[in-house]
Amino acid sequence: MTAITSFTGDANPYRGGDPYADYRTADLPFTHHANLADRQLGAGVVAANDEFFAQRENLLVPERAEFDPEHFGHKGKVMDGWETRRRRGVSAEHPWPAEGDHDWALIRLGAPGVIRGIVVDTAHFRGNYPQAVSVEGTCLPGSPSPEELLADDVKWTSLVARTPVGGHAANGFAVSAEQCFTHLRVKQHPDGGIARLRVHGEVLPDPEWLRALGTFDVVALENGGRVEDASNLFYSPATNTIQPGRSRKMDDGWETRRRRDQGNDWIRYRLVDRAQIRAVEIDTAYLKGNSAGWASVSVKDGADGEWREILPRTRMQPDTAHRFVLREPAAGTHARIDIFPDGGISRLRLFGSLTEDGAARLAARHQELGG
Repeated sequence: MTAITSFTGDANPYRGGDPYADYRTADLPFTHHANLADRQLGAGVVAANDEFFAQRENLLVPERAEFDPEHFGHKGKVMDGWETRRRRGVSAEHPWPAEGDHDWALIRLGAPGVIRGIVVDTAHFRGNYPQAVSVEGTCLPGSPSPEELLADDVKWTSLVARTPVGGHAANGFAVSAEQCFTHLRVKQHPDGGIARLRVHGEVLPDPEWLRALGTFDVVALENGGRVEDASNLFYSPATNTIQPGRSRKMDDGWETRRRRDQGNDWIRYRLVDRAQIRAVEIDTAYLKGNSAGWASVSVKDGADGEWREILPRTRMQPDTAHRFVLREPAAGTHARIDIFPDGGISRLRLFGSLTEDGAARLAARHQELGG
């Protein structure tokens, strides 16, 4: 496993200029996985024991945390994160927090999944970050309330043991628990502030739900599809193309740098499992002067299968949803979109249904991982 740089201790006080100039970060081996705690997927912070200085909902804001040194409110410095009040001891003789004192927040993941890594980001919390953090996970069906999540009979699995963290830093933790989780409990010991929480992993969809839907988007992130690779990620991540809903702005899609050669750009996807594809939608919403000129879609059946084109190279229009019904269903486990020569798309939808063997494999994995 790739070693992850550990940050501990205070950052330097802010002295002016770019507040990110001394931000501590490192390459993390799991961030190519989707963020299961994405609000766009449906994630939320359902409860916290304290949010005196800054609201818990800030944890899942998609943009990086901002810092305004002049922004104060009636409770004190306004921070872009989740920040609790300072804990105190029980008496003048013991003014310090007890060893077990901590604050907590409950996170509902946007989709059930297997977690590969967690980032606890303390950006701009330079001297008011927690001394340590820990993270636990559980898998509960339906939509449990905070009271149900905190019940004594709920089993929580440790994902990140209590670990010292650093201020103004991206604190990353690889997770090795090979099981499905729907909710997290994040603890900061004994108190302090966290700017952002990112939970990277693989979506594990409910086979019964997909069976009830019948025809659905077999490459959608929320249904278990994922990006395996892409030719270029200069402006935005390829995972944007399989996010829920239509794009709402230009950077909510996939855009490549301008090519100065005779090549083309592409994204390769893994479908939820083997599926029969019947229709394709390629959306270029908000890409007006930089949409792809042409696009084609191919599939292959199995990791060693041959690519075959199901949508030939077709002219794309800017800011448009292009829809195509296939003459014959196409079976496959992987898909690829090629754009010519460069530019971008906002969404790719592949509508179909699981094959009998694909549905059986998905059901077996769901059961194996405790979904």
